[in-house]
This record gives sequence, C-alpha cells and structure tokens, in this order.
Amino acid sequence: MSKTISYAYILIGFQLFFTAMAIHLSLRVAPLDLQQGENYRILYVHVPVAWMIILVYLVTAINSSFFLLTKHPLFLRSSGTGTEICAFSTFFTLVTGDFWGRPMWGTFWVWDAHLTSVLILFLIYLGALRFQKLSVELASISICVGPIDIPIIKFSVNWWNTLHQPGSIS
Repeated sequence: MSKTISYAYILIGFQLFFTAMAIHLSLRVAPLDLQQGENYRILYVHVPVAWMIILVYLVTAINSSFFLLTKHPLFLRSSGTGTEICAFSTFFTLVTGDFWGRPMWGTFWVWDAHLTSVLILFLIYLGALRFQKLSVELASISICVGPIDIPIIKFSVNWWNTLHQPGSIS
C-alpha cells in the first residue's frame, strides 16, 4: 500500500512540475504575437482545457453507460467525478474564451454556433450534476446523451459562419 502511495506522490509531483513549466513557458518565454500582443497567451490555457473537456466527457459517458449496464458503484463514482471536472472545465473554457474574445472581437459573448453549443454542453453537465441528487440513473442517461453535442461543437465552426476561428485539427 505504501509503495502505491509513493508512486502516486511521484506522479503528482511530475504533474505539478510540468504544469509549472507549461505556465512559465506560456507566460514568460513565448514571444509576443504581432496582432494580438499579450492577449494571445490565454490560448495556451483555453485550447488545452477545451480539448480536455471532450476527452474527459467521452470517458465519463463510457463510464455512465457501463454503470447503466452493470450498476457497479465504481462506474457511478468515476462518472460523477468526471462530470464535476468537466462542468468546472467547461465553465473555465467559456470564461477564458470570453476574456480572449473581448479585445479580439469587441465583445465577451456572441450567440454563434460554436459558443452556444459549448454553453449547451455546460448546461448538460449542470443538469447531470443536479440529476445525481435526484436519480443516478437519470444522471447517467443524460451523460450518455450528451456526446451528441461534441461533433456539433467540433464542426460548428466549419458548418456555420462564426466569429470563432475554423478548426485547427481536421
């Protein structure tokens, strides 16, 4: 047991070190952008968190579907934790995007397809968190239905004319 705990501390230490290095490199070492100035550095946080949301949400949906099939409490616990992480991360993505958008677009919020679909995903997370207090099966079903929004988020910048830049990864 103590060997497992020591490995966990080592992994946490590596994570904290690499996180501190990433913050240092993005805020201090990365050169200024010619058009955006200092403001573009927020994208070093915004984009990875947005991608993390998609990855963790898919894992959470898989765990929720396994819970619906097996009723094993481990899947329920991991899907609940994943939902909490993703709700916070989606909120963080919306806020960092707004802080980047204000100087670049002249407004914090625009009701375009990409931003609205991310807001819908955030509302799905909040609904799943609320449903967990009422019925875990209902929460798991809402989490399993939520990935329908992920392709809409990904391809909305290509399908509709939005302020958001087109997809960088095809």
